[in-house]
Amino acid sequence: MPKPRERIISTAMVLFHRQGYNNTGINQIIEEAGVSKASFYQHFKSKDDLCIEFLNKRYEYWVSELDKFTAAAETVQDKFQKSFDFLIYMNEREDFRGCSFLNILSEIPADKEEIHRVIRGHKNKLRNCFNEDLQNDIISTHIYLLFESSILTSQLYRSNELIEKSKIIVQDLLSTPH
Repeated sequence: MPKPRERIISTAMVLFHRQGYNNTGINQIIEEAGVSKASFYQHFKSKDDLCIEFLNKRYEYWVSELDKFTAAAETVQDKFQKSFDFLIYMNEREDFRGCSFLNILSEIPADKEEIHRVIRGHKNKLRNCFNEDLQNDIISTHIYLLFESSILTSQLYRSNELIEKSKIIVQDLLSTPH
């Protein structure tokens, strides 16, 4: 059986992603993880600390899956097409749950500065990766914004239609000389 810390994290991974931050209480995490309250607080001083751990683990998972999904791409254009295909794949796999980072961002107040910092940090890493691939700040920013809005709108409409349209826009952006 996994250690208590691992059970707490694994339970939070499921609950925060499925239910959101505000709808998931510490008592539910403790109960579903099969740990004592003392054990929870031995590993995490607060729900916010557990949320930060969740965000970091979710980012590691998400980037690892994205990297696997795009690994066979032979060109930058193909990599970006596969990146948007990855969004479709994740929507099907996770029932259009959307972005864990933006979902939590929408739930927490501005004074939870550490959580905001972690979310911004992970989003900046993705944005920087796009720019590294393209070496063009304006085009990479445009694609990044399409990517993020594709996640949001597909969650809103429970449809991949706008991801498919974004793929066409990206293809046009990348095939036009700049």
